[in-house]
Order: sequence, then C-alpha cells, then structure tokens
Amino acid sequence: MKGAERFRRWHAHDHIPGAPSQRDRGQSGAEYAAMVGVVSLVVAAIVGLSVPADEATGLKSAVCRILHPLSGAEACSSGDYADGGDGGGDDGGGGDGGDDPFVPNGDPFEPAKCLLSQDQTKDTVVIQVAFIKISTSETVKLQQWSDGTVTLERVTETGGGVTASISAGIPGLKDWGGSASLSGSYMAGSGNGGQWLFNGNKSGDPQADLAANLEDAQKFAAYLKANDGCRYQSGYNPGAAMGACSQDAASKKPDLEPELAPDVDITKTSTEVSGGVSFGKSFKSNGKGGKDTKGGKDGKGADGPKDLGSVSFEGLSGAMTEDVVVMRAKTGPDAGKITFVYTFSVSGTAGGVAQAKGSRMQQVAVTYDAAAYDQEEENGDPHHPQKLTITTSQESGDGPGFQAGAGANAGPVTIDVGGGGGTVNSQIHTESAEVTLDNDGDSTAVEDWLRGRGDAPASNPLPTPSDAAEALDDDAGPIERLLHDKGKLTRLDYKANTDWWNASLGIGFGISAGQVSLGFKLFGIDITHEEKNQTITGDPTYATGPKSGGARPWVEWKNCTRTKPIPT
Repeated sequence: MKGAERFRRWHAHDHIPGAPSQRDRGQSGAEYAAMVGVVSLVVAAIVGLSVPADEATGLKSAVCRILHPLSGAEACSSGDYADGGDGGGDDGGGGDGGDDPFVPNGDPFEPAKCLLSQDQTKDTVVIQVAFIKISTSETVKLQQWSDGTVTLERVTETGGGVTASISAGIPGLKDWGGSASLSGSYMAGSGNGGQWLFNGNKSGDPQADLAANLEDAQKFAAYLKANDGCRYQSGYNPGAAMGACSQDAASKKPDLEPELAPDVDITKTSTEVSGGVSFGKSFKSNGKGGKDTKGGKDGKGADGPKDLGSVSFEGLSGAMTEDVVVMRAKTGPDAGKITFVYTFSVSGTAGGVAQAKGSRMQQVAVTYDAAAYDQEEENGDPHHPQKLTITTSQESGDGPGFQAGAGANAGPVTIDVGGGGGTVNSQIHTESAEVTLDNDGDSTAVEDWLRGRGDAPASNPLPTPSDAAEALDDDAGPIERLLHDKGKLTRLDYKANTDWWNASLGIGFGISAGQVSLGFKLFGIDITHEEKNQTITGDPTYATGPKSGGARPWVEWKNCTRTKPIPT
C-alpha cells in the first residue's frame, strides 16, 4: 500500500480561516448574525477543508436555502453560495459535436460500455462509548452495464475513531430555551468484500442478455442473503436445523450461478472527518405549584425551574472521506490485474424538516499487472501502470424528510432519542477519462505523477474530462497532454432516488458554565439504512479524436445508448 499512501499526498488540506464576529449583546439582529457565523464556520470547515472554494459550490448552494431565512437573499446570490464550478452542466469543452454529429462504431475513442443503473443498499451501525466510536457497515451494489453484463458487489467495513461536541444557548432566544450545538468526529476503517460478474447469457442481443444476467444476479443476491441468515442463526442457536436452512438458501441460486468465491477480491481502507450543527429548545418547569419562589443566591430558591428535557433538529451536517480500494481480479476480462482506486469526496445535508443534499467526488483508478506489481513491490522497484482512469462526479438534490431528537434530563445525565427518514431526489453528473498506457513513456509519466515526482505532480483539483476535451494550452503538463491525445472521455447524467431512515439512542453527561455547556455521550447507538437507485438519463456523450484547432467534439455514445436499463 506504499503507492496508496504516497498518492494521498496530492490532497491539499487548506483550512479556511474564520472566526465569529463580535456581538452586540443588546441587538438581537447581531445575535442572529453571530449564529449565522457559527453555521458558516461549520460549512467552511466541512466543505472547504480540503476542496478549493470553486469545487464546493454545488454543496454550498444546497445548504444555502437552509441558511436563507437567517442570512437573507444576498447570501444565495453571492459568490460564496451561487451555483458554479465545473462538471455541473453540459457546457464542457467541445460542445455538442460541432460539424461531426455522426461517428461510426469503429471510432477507437468510443468506450465499449457504460454504467446504465445502480441499486445500492447500505446499513450502518455506530456504537459510541464516551469519546470513542466504533462502526460497522455493509454495502451491496447491483450494477447494469450497456454490454449486457451485470455485476454484484458486497463490501463490509469496520472502523473506529473519536468524537466530541459543544453546545451553547442563543442569547436572542434565551427566554425560550433556544440552543445550538456543534459536533465533530474522526473515523478510520478497513473492510473487504468481493464482486461477482454475471455474463453467462450471450445471445448477441445486449438487451436480452442484460435481462437474463440481471435475473441471475438478483437470485444470487437472494442466495447470499439467505446464506448469511443461516450463519447468523447457527451463531445464536447452535441446535437449529441448519440443514433445512442451507437447503432453502441453495434453492435460491440462479441456473447459471457463478462460483461462490467472487471474481474480484476487494479490500478497502478509509478515513472520514464529519461534523454537524443542530438547533434545539429546552423546556423547564416553574417550580412546585407553578410558582417561582424568589430566594437563595440564584434568585430561584429550592423550588426554582427544573429541566424537563429538550427537542432538537439537525440543521447542517457534512463529511469528508478518503478511500483506498484495492481490487484484485481473479477471473473475468481483467483476470490477473490489480487496480488501486483512490477516492476523495465531500458531502453535506441541510435541513431539519426538508432535506437538501450535495456532494462532490474526485477519483483516480490505476491498474497494474498483479504478478509484476507484487514482484516490484517485493524488490522495491518502480511500478509500471497499464491503465489510468480519472472520474469526477457532482450530485445535488432535495426532498421531504426530517432529522430530529428529544431528550430528558436527570441532573447532569441526559437520555436522548433521535431519528428521521425521508426521500431525496437528486441529479448526478459524472465525467470520466480513461487512457491505456501502452508504452514505457506514458507508464512512467503516470507513475511519476501519482507519486509526486517530476515537475507536474498530481494536485487538487484533478484535471476533468471536459478540460481534457478542450484545445491544450502551451503550458499543459504531460498528464493533460496524455488525456487529451489518447484518453477515452465520457460524460453521463443520472437521476437518483435515495430512501433512508435513522434511529439513535444516547446516554450523556454534561457540565454547564454560563451560556456554554460541554457534553459527551457515555453510551450511544445509531442505526442507519439507505437505499439508493440511480438510472442513466439525458444524452450520454463521448469525445472523438482531436479536430482542427485541437478541441475534441462531444458526440452520441452509441455503445451506451443501444441498451436500456431494466427497472428493479
């Protein structure tokens, strides 16, 4: 994993400076402005920590609507929150084909297949003890491809980290018990899994093959789930009739079943930094008999107000993740290859009642001959990549939903329950550039770029396919020239629907000091379930070879449009 560790250095961690403005304690407007400053600071910390401002505009636009009631319309129309950035529209380099609207299928720049749709299910359980967090998750993906093949992928992951939070009353809402809290956590995890390829049905008709292979994949997924249930049952009830359970699971296998061992072994490491802002209201009694007896040093007396509990709404949350996935193919078209996939993403959700969502992703995948890579790693020799793929993606959407909580106080100890659910409808714009490294010069240039050697090391942000389709500048680096001259450049749009629910329970301890209180959980458990379906839409395009002037026109991607996704 030396290459993975070195490659991650290309992320520039530029902290955005900022501090709350000075408050005029007598002016409620200034108090609200200070609250907006707190929210903006969290947005900056989450969105801007590792991504330049122009790369995060989609996410900032998503949360702007939630901040709008506090900060006014000027915030949404300003440069900080206005829509912009690359990758979000259809104005990439090359236009819509120009003078070359038709390209024969023999174009060497046209990729053979595209992703038509993806169904993803993710279940996550997080347990917190004091400042320590432990998480487990399982992600299952079912992908349909335009060449009629289907892949099923399953990855389980465990992780651990630390978390902390701080809360404060809002001066302007003090009489109503208003408060806001900030929280943050750091998690590191690892996981493993596999990917199965379903391509046994080969009739020559990609649409018919897709339907048959999809049916096999769905049956095999049901078999894996049933088989997992049998193992779980044997764990808590060793005397159970496992023979009957296994027989029932086996009955779900497809006619053209793959080997139980996956075609591709997957290992994964990840780090995540997350944070959030929530707004709440606490409730107090007036003392016995509904009277507030004035007495004692605090002016409240023995029968003064008592805490009854609180309610809260999640105002804004976000996360930055860095993943390194290693895919070692044992069978199939990529047998004997090893691919390292490096992914950096930033995402955020805003709103306690209506949910707004945004994300931005940058990814690099590098493929090597597995046997040669292992030998080079053992000897300490330079590696020789065979393929480079760069992918950028941007997603934004909203929908009905809520994330809220309620709590009760027993002295310094609090008991909190929370939950939520909803649906988010979003649009995803994805661009990809793939280049085969068929000579030592190109291979060495990519390896030097990844490892930070030479005059043009990898940097953030990555070059996008739309950039690669434009005519080159005189100062273009070797990777930009390689992508422009030889890369297969594609642009795809998807519509996505995400259904989710969340439930949590926490037992906490807090210490108050004036307006500010420090609190942490003694114990907590949080369960999240998410189902996401994305389906191709719009007009899939790819860039042909360079034309007069140097630009690469975008044209219809016929190998992608020949097959339609099948609803699941």
